[in-house]
Amino acid sequence: MPITLSRTRLAVAATTVAVLAGGAPVAYAALAGQPPAATGATRATGATGATGATGRAYMETRLLFGTARPDGGPAVTERQFTAFIDRYVTPAFPDGLTVQDGQGQWRDSTGTIERERSYELILLYPAAQGGSRDRSVEEIRATYRRLYGQESVARIDETVRADF
Repeated sequence: MPITLSRTRLAVAATTVAVLAGGAPVAYAALAGQPPAATGATRATGATGATGATGRAYMETRLLFGTARPDGGPAVTERQFTAFIDRYVTPAFPDGLTVQDGQGQWRDSTGTIERERSYELILLYPAAQGGSRDRSVEEIRATYRRLYGQESVARIDETVRADF
Protein backbone atom coordinates (compact mmCIF):
# COMPACT_ATOMS: atom_id res chain seq x y z
CA MET A 1 0.00 0.00 0.00
CA PRO A 2 2.77 2.56 0.75
CA ILE A 3 4.07 2.14 -2.82
CA THR A 4 0.65 2.97 -4.28
CA LEU A 5 0.30 5.98 -1.99
CA SER A 6 3.75 7.24 -2.98
CA ARG A 7 3.00 6.78 -6.68
CA THR A 8 -0.33 8.57 -6.24
CA ARG A 9 1.36 11.47 -4.48
CA LEU A 10 4.02 11.63 -7.20
CA ALA A 11 1.34 11.63 -9.92
CA VAL A 12 -0.61 14.39 -8.16
CA ALA A 13 2.54 16.47 -7.70
CA ALA A 14 3.58 16.01 -11.35
CA THR A 15 0.10 16.94 -12.57
CA THR A 16 0.02 20.02 -10.34
CA VAL A 17 3.39 21.21 -11.64
CA ALA A 18 2.32 20.65 -15.24
CA VAL A 19 -0.94 22.56 -14.78
CA LEU A 20 0.75 25.46 -13.00
CA ALA A 21 3.56 25.70 -15.53
CA GLY A 22 1.33 25.38 -18.58
CA GLY A 23 -1.52 27.54 -17.32
CA ALA A 24 0.38 30.35 -15.66
CA PRO A 25 -0.84 33.74 -16.82
CA VAL A 26 1.74 35.50 -18.94
CA ALA A 27 -0.22 38.37 -20.44
CA TYR A 28 1.07 41.13 -18.18
CA ALA A 29 1.95 44.49 -19.65
CA ALA A 30 5.60 45.57 -19.46
CA LEU A 31 5.55 47.76 -16.37
CA ALA A 32 8.25 50.22 -17.28
CA GLY A 33 8.90 49.32 -20.89
CA GLN A 34 12.55 48.72 -20.01
CA PRO A 35 14.68 45.67 -20.74
CA PRO A 36 15.46 43.38 -17.76
CA ALA A 37 18.94 44.84 -17.20
CA ALA A 38 17.50 48.35 -16.84
CA THR A 39 14.89 47.20 -14.29
CA GLY A 40 17.46 45.60 -12.01
CA ALA A 41 16.55 42.01 -12.87
CA THR A 42 18.49 39.35 -11.03
CA ARG A 43 18.99 35.63 -11.39
CA ALA A 44 18.33 33.63 -8.24
CA THR A 45 20.63 30.76 -7.31
CA GLY A 46 19.44 27.90 -5.10
CA ALA A 47 21.42 26.01 -2.46
CA THR A 48 22.49 23.45 -5.06
CA GLY A 49 23.99 26.14 -7.27
CA ALA A 50 21.30 25.59 -9.93
CA THR A 51 19.97 28.66 -11.68
CA GLY A 52 16.48 29.66 -10.52
CA ALA A 53 13.86 32.14 -11.67
CA THR A 54 14.85 35.33 -13.38
CA GLY A 55 13.33 38.61 -12.33
CA ARG A 56 12.46 40.82 -9.43
CA ALA A 57 10.07 40.34 -6.54
CA TYR A 58 6.48 41.20 -7.43
CA MET A 59 3.14 40.77 -5.74
CA GLU A 60 0.54 38.87 -7.71
CA THR A 61 -2.98 39.63 -6.54
CA ARG A 62 -5.84 37.64 -7.99
CA LEU A 63 -9.43 38.67 -7.44
CA LEU A 64 -12.33 36.34 -8.19
CA PHE A 65 -15.57 38.03 -9.20
CA GLY A 66 -18.86 36.15 -9.38
CA THR A 67 -21.61 37.37 -11.68
CA ALA A 68 -24.76 35.84 -10.16
CA ARG A 69 -26.64 38.16 -7.83
CA PRO A 70 -27.67 36.73 -4.45
CA ASP A 71 -30.97 38.64 -4.60
CA GLY A 72 -31.93 36.82 -7.80
CA GLY A 73 -31.45 39.87 -10.02
CA PRO A 74 -29.88 39.67 -13.48
CA ALA A 75 -26.30 38.42 -13.65
CA VAL A 76 -23.49 40.89 -14.21
CA THR A 77 -22.94 41.05 -17.97
CA GLU A 78 -19.63 41.07 -19.80
CA ARG A 79 -20.28 44.68 -20.81
CA GLN A 80 -20.89 45.68 -17.16
CA PHE A 81 -17.76 43.88 -16.00
CA THR A 82 -15.64 45.49 -18.70
CA ALA A 83 -17.00 48.92 -17.73
CA PHE A 84 -16.17 48.14 -14.08
CA ILE A 85 -12.56 47.29 -15.04
CA ASP A 86 -12.27 50.46 -17.13
CA ARG A 87 -13.69 52.75 -14.45
CA TYR A 88 -12.35 51.31 -11.18
CA VAL A 89 -9.40 48.99 -11.87
CA THR A 90 -7.44 50.52 -14.76
CA PRO A 91 -7.01 53.94 -13.05
CA ALA A 92 -5.59 52.20 -9.96
CA PHE A 93 -3.39 49.76 -11.93
CA PRO A 94 -2.59 51.47 -15.26
CA ASP A 95 0.61 49.49 -15.89
CA GLY A 96 -1.28 46.35 -16.84
CA LEU A 97 -3.63 43.60 -15.77
CA THR A 98 -5.13 40.36 -17.00
CA VAL A 99 -8.76 39.25 -16.94
CA GLN A 100 -9.69 35.61 -17.48
CA ASP A 101 -13.18 34.15 -17.91
CA GLY A 102 -14.09 31.41 -15.50
CA GLN A 103 -16.75 29.15 -14.16
CA GLY A 104 -16.82 28.96 -10.40
CA GLN A 105 -18.69 27.68 -7.43
CA TRP A 106 -18.78 28.51 -3.75
CA ARG A 107 -20.96 28.04 -0.69
CA ASP A 108 -22.97 31.19 0.06
CA SER A 109 -23.97 32.50 3.48
CA THR A 110 -27.10 30.30 3.52
CA GLY A 111 -25.08 27.15 2.83
CA THR A 112 -26.19 26.80 -0.78
CA ILE A 113 -23.56 25.85 -3.35
CA GLU A 114 -23.74 28.46 -6.09
CA ARG A 115 -22.34 27.86 -9.58
CA GLU A 116 -21.80 30.87 -11.79
CA ARG A 117 -19.86 32.49 -14.59
CA SER A 118 -16.95 34.37 -13.07
CA TYR A 119 -13.91 36.49 -13.82
CA GLU A 120 -10.38 36.27 -12.48
CA LEU A 121 -8.51 39.58 -12.36
CA ILE A 122 -4.73 39.27 -12.10
CA LEU A 123 -2.68 42.23 -10.95
CA LEU A 124 1.12 42.27 -10.83
CA TYR A 125 3.07 45.05 -9.11
CA PRO A 126 6.48 45.45 -7.45
CA ALA A 127 6.55 43.80 -4.02
CA ALA A 128 7.86 47.05 -2.52
CA GLN A 129 4.50 48.66 -3.42
CA GLY A 130 2.46 45.97 -1.64
CA GLY A 131 1.39 48.18 1.25
CA SER A 132 0.33 51.13 -0.87
CA ARG A 133 -1.50 48.91 -3.40
CA ASP A 134 -3.44 47.05 -0.69
CA ARG A 135 -5.82 49.97 -0.21
CA SER A 136 -6.59 50.14 -3.94
CA VAL A 137 -7.28 46.40 -4.09
CA GLU A 138 -9.64 46.61 -1.12
CA GLU A 139 -11.49 49.56 -2.69
CA ILE A 140 -11.98 47.53 -5.89
CA ARG A 141 -13.40 44.60 -3.91
CA ALA A 142 -15.75 46.80 -1.87
CA THR A 143 -16.96 48.69 -4.94
CA TYR A 144 -17.81 45.51 -6.85
CA ARG A 145 -19.66 44.05 -3.85
CA ARG A 146 -21.67 47.26 -3.47
CA LEU A 147 -22.45 47.83 -7.17
CA TYR A 148 -23.46 44.26 -7.94
CA GLY A 149 -24.87 43.07 -4.60
CA GLN A 150 -22.17 40.44 -4.07
CA GLU A 151 -21.51 38.71 -0.75
CA SER A 152 -17.78 38.60 -1.44
CA VAL A 153 -14.93 39.00 -3.89
CA ALA A 154 -12.17 36.48 -3.20
CA ARG A 155 -8.57 37.71 -2.94
CA ILE A 156 -5.37 35.68 -3.32
CA ASP A 157 -1.93 37.25 -2.85
CA GLU A 158 1.42 35.67 -3.63
CA THR A 159 4.97 36.93 -3.87
CA VAL A 160 6.40 35.92 -7.25
CA ARG A 161 9.43 36.68 -9.41
CA ALA A 162 8.77 38.35 -12.74
CA ASP A 163 10.86 39.61 -15.61
CA PHE A 164 9.66 41.73 -18.52
